[in-house]
Amino acid sequence: MALITGLYLAFLFTPIVLLFVGSFGETWTNTLLPSGATLSWYVELWGEGSFRRAFVVSIEVVAATCVFCTLLAVPLAYALYRSASRGVLLAARIVFLLPIAAPPVVLAFGFILVFSSDALPWLGSIWLLIAGHVVLTLPYLLQTLVADMRHLRLDALELAAESLGASLRERFLDVVVPLLRHSLGSGLIMVAALSIGEFQLSNLIAGFLSRPYPVVLLQAFYGATGFACAATVVLLTLALLAAAGGAFAARSASAYRQARR
Repeated sequence: MALITGLYLAFLFTPIVLLFVGSFGETWTNTLLPSGATLSWYVELWGEGSFRRAFVVSIEVVAATCVFCTLLAVPLAYALYRSASRGVLLAARIVFLLPIAAPPVVLAFGFILVFSSDALPWLGSIWLLIAGHVVLTLPYLLQTLVADMRHLRLDALELAAESLGASLRERFLDVVVPLLRHSLGSGLIMVAALSIGEFQLSNLIAGFLSRPYPVVLLQAFYGATGFACAATVVLLTLALLAAAGGAFAARSASAYRQARR
């Protein structure tokens, strides 16, 4: 078991280490490791206006995706949790899990067909890109919130609040939302990580000025190897920061639950 785990970790981390090393190498041609050491690739990357613009677009898309996912997922998760009909619950689950089951490229082609028409000429806009990211990431946040609601047994807490005269609005805002803040935080980090690295849908529906970082990153591989490595390390750093934030949020949520017990 230890050998298998070691081989898996080596397989996982070796390409990442080589990318990091290659981003500081002067030349890298037909060798296992690059030769020389330089920071020029990062300087050149910073000087490329298309990459800077794509980086800003990615941050804007991620931020907007998190906001819209929050506004949609919290009330939807609450409605699913409170639903008494198993048929409604099953149908809602199927609908919200479809973006996970279907490849992103299928959703992208659907967007192209619908939003490239004269009636809805929105193909290439940043708002359509944000909508696509919301559709792809919303199910993950939704499932996280519903699972946490069941774990917290909100029905009992709401019943206690209702017995004290709290209305539905008061129970939702003063009981449900505060209790979900930790799972919402960890879920949003997952949403951010997925949105940062999304390529398939973005590559097909993004306009020239609304291309996120992963789409622009593709052009780096047609140039120098060191430049491509540096550009990839930037994206990898963003993803690792999101993953680390998610792990920290999940740990805080676990500690909070343990303290409540």
